[in-house]
Amino acid sequence: MIDFFYAGLGLVILLLAGDSLVKGAVNMSLRLGVPPLIVSLTIVAFGTSAPELLIAVQAVEDGAPGIALGNVVGSNTANILLVLGVPAIISGLHTSECETRRNYVMMIFGTLVFIVLCFLGPITWVHGLVLLALLTFVLVDAFRAAHSHRQDAKGCASMAIEDEEELEGADPGLPVWKIAGFMLLGLIGLPLGADLLVDASVNIARSYGVSETVIGLTLVAIGTSLPELATTVMAALRRQADVALGNVIGSNMFNLLAIIGIASFVGPMPVPAQMLQYDIWVMLGASLLLVPFVFRDMNITKNWGVALTGLYVVYVASVLL
Repeated sequence: MIDFFYAGLGLVILLLAGDSLVKGAVNMSLRLGVPPLIVSLTIVAFGTSAPELLIAVQAVEDGAPGIALGNVVGSNTANILLVLGVPAIISGLHTSECETRRNYVMMIFGTLVFIVLCFLGPITWVHGLVLLALLTFVLVDAFRAAHSHRQDAKGCASMAIEDEEELEGADPGLPVWKIAGFMLLGLIGLPLGADLLVDASVNIARSYGVSETVIGLTLVAIGTSLPELATTVMAALRRQADVALGNVIGSNMFNLLAIIGIASFVGPMPVPAQMLQYDIWVMLGASLLLVPFVFRDMNITKNWGVALTGLYVVYVASVLL
């Protein structure tokens, strides 16, 4: 039981530290005059993925790459089935109003590239370069699309102010010493939380006779998907389906391209046979379930929410049993 306590403690530290780092970095960047658009595309995106990134790096360093790969594949599956399913049960998601086709296609392409690299594994820094190159393309494309959208709406003089106010973690009145404190807490807490969670997860896997990959696919993946779940639930309650769907699509792209790409430079990551035969295909299948909601203007109703959540419960049970 002590390992479960340390795993939970590590997860809490990770989530709090990640949130602290994002808040500090966002406000510091805005004070330095960096436009909110750039902050949202870079600092916020990387900051919210920091817990998963630190877990992946720590796991590879500790000789447990199965946790790193399992966390990413499991998180992507959970993001679609659980993170979209639970909010849909609560209030439904009006995804017919969203314009996410471009980003969704990129997410599917990134998923297919990742699957190909898994079969060419073990994943090394060479494969990581491919993933990071694709990430660079995605970021540049997103920046151009967002910049073009802003130029089209240039008539609104208060747009920059509104963007800054809506940016996650932005607080124009935050003192410099508090900004520095948030960043320091984040930089200290992230590696500490990752170390606790990875070590405890490895011990749990060994004591229960299950693979590290299974722990990564379930315990670690669900834990690191909690921020996305909280964000999506709030977006659903506020009737902001575009935020909910965009959050999931963006998170999945960063998981595959940034986290695996960076972790590959720490050490090679052999891909377990179970993942090649089952888990990556479940991840792809879950991603393809979004096609009617992205391209056919369908809403994720409460019934669909029950179906998605039920599929996730079935998946976790199949992995554990």
